[in-house]
Amino acid sequence: MKEPGSTTAVLQNSQTASFDAVEVGCSAIRKISYRIVPFLMLCYFVAFVDRVNVGFAALQMNKDLGLSASAFGLGGALFYVTYILLEIPSNVIMERVGARLWIARIMITWGLVSAGTAFITGPNTYYLSRLLLGAAEAGFFPGVILYLTYWFPAQYRGRIIAIFMVAIPVSSFVGSLVSAALFQMDGLMGLRGWQWLFVIEAAPAILLGVAALVLLPDRPGNATWLDAGQRRWISETLAHEQGERRTSGNRQRLLDVLRNKYVLVSALAYAGASGASQCLSLWQPQIIKSFGLSNTDTGLLNGLPFGVASVLMIVWGIASDRSRERVWHTVLPLALLSLALFGALLTRSLTMTMIVLCAAVTGTYACKGPFWALVTEWLPKESSAAGIAAINAVGLVGGFLGTYSLGALKDLTGSYSLGLIPLAVLSAIGCIAVLVSGRKSLRGH
Repeated sequence: MKEPGSTTAVLQNSQTASFDAVEVGCSAIRKISYRIVPFLMLCYFVAFVDRVNVGFAALQMNKDLGLSASAFGLGGALFYVTYILLEIPSNVIMERVGARLWIARIMITWGLVSAGTAFITGPNTYYLSRLLLGAAEAGFFPGVILYLTYWFPAQYRGRIIAIFMVAIPVSSFVGSLVSAALFQMDGLMGLRGWQWLFVIEAAPAILLGVAALVLLPDRPGNATWLDAGQRRWISETLAHEQGERRTSGNRQRLLDVLRNKYVLVSALAYAGASGASQCLSLWQPQIIKSFGLSNTDTGLLNGLPFGVASVLMIVWGIASDRSRERVWHTVLPLALLSLALFGALLTRSLTMTMIVLCAAVTGTYACKGPFWALVTEWLPKESSAAGIAAINAVGLVGGFLGTYSLGALKDLTGSYSLGLIPLAVLSAIGCIAVLVSGRKSLRGH
């Protein structure tokens, strides 16, 4: 016979257990967020500074080395050749050797290569430095995205990825100001300002690489700063989510991953967003300086679009998480990006150019948090590592084409605006592809 009130007691115990689980989960997410996200942001901040500081260095370097717009664009594009070729193998290796060791290796090698760029002597050594930098940095970004899936359940990934990726516009914002200041060292110890820029801005990457060996646990199970309950909550929550996602039962071959329609759609969309991001990071200082500004004024104005984007991409990522909606939160920024790049054709003044650049940079960065959260929800567990790397690698073809074509079209037509049109078209196509595929996937559920 049941004791009177036993059902009520069971319900109360169940509610208490549920409340305790929520508390454990919230405390775990807070602790992880404070422990690893700021460090990863700092690493990515430094990585992106070292990748795009050549754009600011070009204000002085191109004349010293005799680089034309086409030659500068080609060198900027060559970065993506080795980056793309080595990105997927890098992510696969990271899964085998662990994030801590592999992220440290990436950072130390890219720091050394970036510092070496200070001693290039002409077009050929410039091309070589960009190829080596792409090889050194390959795998860092997709590796971190994969790493975050080891720690954060799906409902948190939009804002976490947006917060992590805010390091990109912040790096361009702060990097513009720092680079302009480093130009003032011109002539010190016989080095030009652009050479000091590479040497000084490379040092943090090496130091952070060493720090990663100490500060980054491979997985939650290795995190001694989490208690047993928090580690159990993370592992059980992530295991439950993985069980609900589409799986094929076996680890997919790379060819199968590349044939996955969601990988293809995501890569196409990312080609527009990432292509615009990379292209503007390299070329925007020269676009702004073309209005007759000094290097210092160029540095100040170059940071403005990235400052605006830094704030709005976090706001947009939080909005995506709160609504648990990814498709429209990816599509709308892509549409803004495409319209802004087309609008560059109509700009004739510095004011209008800055408005267009602010809109374009905001569009390219605001989409990234929801986009990568959408990708991690689209891909099955067994293809996540290769899939994320493939999307980033194939998507970066947009960075190659955009960076090179802008330089070639600038030499051919004398216009920066016409060089942005290929990226405007690519962004529009990616926007439509995500919208169509996203709506189909929702109906499929």
